[in-house]
Amino acid sequence: FRLLTFLYLTWFFYTDLLRKIVSQDSSDIKELKENPEFAALIEEIPSKDEWRIYDRSAVVTRLYAIYERFVEDLISDWLRRMPDLVPRYSDLEEKIQNTHREGIGRLLIGIKKNRFQHLSVEKVVQGLSCGITDTGKYELLPDAFLLHEQNLRKEMLEKVLENAGIDEAWKWVTNHKEIKYFVEEVRGRQNTAEGELNQLVDYRNEAAHGSTNQILGTQELLDLGDFVEALCNSLADLVTYQIILLQKALGLVREIGEITEWYKKQQAYVAKVQEVTLTVEERVFLVLVNDKLSYCYAAKIESIKLNDISHNHLGITSEAEVGLKFDRDARIGLTIYVTKSNQVD
Repeated sequence: FRLLTFLYLTWFFYTDLLRKIVSQDSSDIKELKENPEFAALIEEIPSKDEWRIYDRSAVVTRLYAIYERFVEDLISDWLRRMPDLVPRYSDLEEKIQNTHREGIGRLLIGIKKNRFQHLSVEKVVQGLSCGITDTGKYELLPDAFLLHEQNLRKEMLEKVLENAGIDEAWKWVTNHKEIKYFVEEVRGRQNTAEGELNQLVDYRNEAAHGSTNQILGTQELLDLGDFVEALCNSLADLVTYQIILLQKALGLVREIGEITEWYKKQQAYVAKVQEVTLTVEERVFLVLVNDKLSYCYAAKIESIKLNDISHNHLGITSEAEVGLKFDRDARIGLTIYVTKSNQVD
């Protein structure tokens, strides 16, 4: 996602730079314009405003496509994991089962449409059949959950995620660290996350229908790209958190403590942990979920200290305060989760 966004916005930046070069009237440019090939190119170049409108349309169209594809891929990955997280189909939330069955029916009706040419009748019904008969491993076909026809504004985004078993998605988004930073620091609280998403969708629709005459500056488009990245990161963290909750119920991950102090100078933290083995280079999950902040991501342990002594590998048999440094920022109050394999040696 980051690479695609970077490449597309970089392309916009350089086309903007090319426009400035072409419009200059310096001696170097005059000499360049005497070149027949360059002169022929200039003849075909649209007006400055038309060119910028075209670039603006291309950027917002592509940004929305990246966002929509990201959401669909994220939901698809979540659904593919579900049989391992909830082994019995009958134990799935009723909402997921209903959406699955209704989606399978719609797929069977439209199976001959071009958009479903990668599917067969056997492929569509097999996963459901295994689930309802409890014979073999069931499968939640992502296509059955991604039949939306509307743009992914807030309401539709919430709906497709809820249908896949992920509730209160927008609450998580608005409380996410990156979204809060964007709204507060980049926009100065002059807009909301919902307003930013609506603006992206509106820009995309205007570009798709060829009715735009609004020129967006380079910085505005870069900010829009930053918002899309923050939105996608928040959704990825939400799905990660939902997976952790299900894995915790299965005993695959467990909570081992909480960050209680932060040392700014060392960029390190103190965590109160218990009954766990910690290893440098090991990855853990850091989670904080409340009414004001949503936080969930994997972090790598870079150093471990107990009683001011450094350790590469440390087994803790009773509650202790341990100094930890991670490869990314954390904060006081974060809960630490580890995989089941982190048993005390």
